[in-house]
Amino acid sequence: MAATRTACRVAVACGSRPWTPWRRVLRLLALVECGTRALITAAFGPESERELPYAKRLLPALDKTMLLLAGAAFDGNEFLHAVHQSGARFLVRSGAHRVPTSAEHLGDGSYIARIGYGVLRVLLPVRVIEATLTVTLADGTVRTEQWRLITNLLDPVKYPATELVDLYHRRWQAETAYFSIKATMLDGRVLRSHSIDGLDQEVYALLTAYQALIRASDDALTGRPDIPMERISFTVLLAAATDTVTASHGIFPSTLVDLVGTIGLAALSDLLPAHRRQRVKAHTRKNPTSKYGPNAGQHPHKAQNYTVRTTVAFFAHGLNSRSWP
Repeated sequence: MAATRTACRVAVACGSRPWTPWRRVLRLLALVECGTRALITAAFGPESERELPYAKRLLPALDKTMLLLAGAAFDGNEFLHAVHQSGARFLVRSGAHRVPTSAEHLGDGSYIARIGYGVLRVLLPVRVIEATLTVTLADGTVRTEQWRLITNLLDPVKYPATELVDLYHRRWQAETAYFSIKATMLDGRVLRSHSIDGLDQEVYALLTAYQALIRASDDALTGRPDIPMERISFTVLLAAATDTVTASHGIFPSTLVDLVGTIGLAALSDLLPAHRRQRVKAHTRKNPTSKYGPNAGQHPHKAQNYTVRTTVAFFAHGLNSRSWP
């Protein structure tokens, strides 16, 4: 499971309206299942409220069968303690603000620490994994990043540090889910309602339609265990669903229909490549209302393939500050 956040634009209010606190953007947090990219639960509201209050509303959906992957915005003592109390495991990226003290160094380069000083009544034992990632782009550009991950998977034999660092990359499937909703489904359009109730309805409609398409793709693979869910194109799913609804084709077929259906058949006939290359692209400011600044050139302007090498280390002098969590 991966938790992350995004912002959706809404139409700008004209004059004084009850929804003034919602104007321009709203914050959406979702718990996404890695692999299927299905939504487990979601919370949304004004962007003026930070991530952690919304994240706490996702906690009831966690259980002992889950591993939560989350970014640095979710590195809070009380939140991590609540996740631990739910029975779920977590693997969360930490920032330079946290200065863990090593209580025990482990054989794989990670170490045991305790967090929650001055906040939790009982300190939470965690395992800290610090690593240097060397990223080599296709154009020969090389850059290094320092990562610190915090987890309650304390056994280094069952859960080696290098494997957990690799596993953390799957958190970006949540970003893929957001891209499907914001870019593929909304296609640049904004939420138009001029009331909070109307915005609630629009967001729930988007999430419901997204979940229905993901369910259709899962049904299509029921009899095809050889095909992973990552090969299903959400763009194809949406196009097939749009054609089916607008043309009223295959909605009331005269013959017996299996789980695959019209949308599933379209997805299976246009699968993504079996082995997809790792690609990276700069974060850029796409619209004038974005809170993010334009790309300063520290990342490539165009998408490129890349390779990454991970070296587990111990940062004796702490973690370098970074501009993006």
